[in-house]
Amino acid sequence: MQKLGDFKLPQFFNYPPYFTYSPALSAVVAHALAHYFNVLHSEMNWVEDIPPQLNLLVSRPVRDTREKQVQLWKDFILDYCKTQHIFVIELEEEFPLFSNPVIERSLSHEARKAFLSALVTEGRAEWLDKGHRKCLILWHRIQDWADIILRFVKDNGLEDGVMTIEEIRSGIESRGTELHGIDRTILMRALKLLEHKGKLAIFKGTSTDDEGVKFSV
Repeated sequence: MQKLGDFKLPQFFNYPPYFTYSPALSAVVAHALAHYFNVLHSEMNWVEDIPPQLNLLVSRPVRDTREKQVQLWKDFILDYCKTQHIFVIELEEEFPLFSNPVIERSLSHEARKAFLSALVTEGRAEWLDKGHRKCLILWHRIQDWADIILRFVKDNGLEDGVMTIEEIRSGIESRGTELHGIDRTILMRALKLLEHKGKLAIFKGTSTDDEGVKFSV
């Protein structure tokens, strides 16, 4: 398998965005990024070598070029958050995917917000505040998280078992699974979906640590 250290982006990726992202280069850019994207799973520090070369140019006359640019970044954000187990992105804080200190480049605030807003529109993210400064990333949709919970229950023989919410999020049984460390908001929404389908019952405790579920799978 090819290592990221052996693969270099074309030199024009280090140029300013107004040189880089012309319509004539869109196919080349898409091909290069697609190849790079195929390699990223082999090394988790892949993002360090990706310059934030695609600053969003809202006034760009070529809609097709802009749509390809946005789609590439949506894919990057979802895959990066999944591999790094990240659930929340804050616009006001540094985020590795949005900057490259090697070439001292970073995406503008406008571009970051635009890409995250595109994920929100697609149902793959949600703003957590009215000011749109904090974004919840759904690299699995809620239905997919519900399916993951059901597989977890069956794999651990918990079809008629009881677990607290915190045991699901940080217990021994969930270690090594995608549920370990899951954002509580996402977990509760997935559990409520399963409760609506009659797969479990959520019960309240004297504190949030005592909240739990009774499975009936």
